[in-house]
Amino acid sequence: MNPRIPLAALAACALATSVAACGSSDDNSSSASTNSSSAGGSSVSATLNGAGSTFAAPIYQQVGSDLKGKGLTINYQGVGSGAGVSQFAAGTVDFAGSDPALADADKTSIKKGTPIQVPFALGAITASYNLSGVKSGLKLDGATLAKIYLGKITSWDDAAIKAQNPDVQIPSTKITVVHRSDSSGTTKGFTQFLANYSPEWKSGPGVDKDIKWPVGTGAKGNDGVAAGVKQTDGAIGYVEQAYALQNGFTFADVKNKSGKYIAPTLESTSAAADGIDIPADLGISTIDAPGASAYPIVSQTFAITYADPCKAGMDKSKAAGLKELFTYLLGDGQDTIKKLSYAPIPDTLKTKDQAAVDAMQCNGAAITS
Repeated sequence: MNPRIPLAALAACALATSVAACGSSDDNSSSASTNSSSAGGSSVSATLNGAGSTFAAPIYQQVGSDLKGKGLTINYQGVGSGAGVSQFAAGTVDFAGSDPALADADKTSIKKGTPIQVPFALGAITASYNLSGVKSGLKLDGATLAKIYLGKITSWDDAAIKAQNPDVQIPSTKITVVHRSDSSGTTKGFTQFLANYSPEWKSGPGVDKDIKWPVGTGAKGNDGVAAGVKQTDGAIGYVEQAYALQNGFTFADVKNKSGKYIAPTLESTSAAADGIDIPADLGISTIDAPGASAYPIVSQTFAITYADPCKAGMDKSKAAGLKELFTYLLGDGQDTIKKLSYAPIPDTLKTKDQAAVDAMQCNGAAITS
């Protein structure tokens, strides 16, 4: 990570049209030289256009900077997971970023070939709050969070919150709910957690990238929700950890499946992927993991493209560039992921990811740089 670029600037720049335009070319050349072995060998010349997850946008920004010296230009738009998958299906981008795995309906909409989805990073979805006089670590469980987002709990000194925090002086400030207004994988992960602990949520608003919110104010992207929380005393919003950290937010310790209140850290985020089932299509889920040390609201993020990009209409250079990008995300890009306050994936998952990337083809032949 370029030390001259603060994380806030990375997140903002990641939402700009040309991801690779941010950063220092001097640092890029050094990084590309150092990382050549895990970036797929010799250089290729290609411009790759992607769109989707705002959760992963800072990663794509920095990776674009890392790989620029190898001839790759990566343009990434943080428009939300749902919009990213839709753009990929429509053929307007070369790859998509999505936090939830592809649903059956998504796969049906992708008509130009067989997609691959590669989970390459993990991130905690924080319950961030702006509450004067209350530090980080307020304890909240899934049932209480669901009641807040259902509009059943409307003030911070509600009995359900006080019961979990008997030693904290909690003001009677009105709760202002902030949620995503766009189609979002972060929303799907967060609403899945709420549904796991609230039958009323499960049968009401439900679980999806877009839902009808019972209460609250909508904002676009992780950065939009972060801004809404930051500007409003008494606000609560679900915000990816990197955005929460760059804004200096306070956030809750959330009760996990084993009954422990866990703070969102890189260690507790990584723990959510320990021992999970890995399906053949790599469509994992890390929400509400069973481990005693796992933070319970953890999202994975996927990079999605075609198993054979050339059959989908891309040229050989673009196919080679996509393979190089995906290989880098699983190799030296894992260090970038940690520096940006995301958690790397475990080796068991990385091995299966890399096998899928190694199997990528161009018109039925192996892809070579």
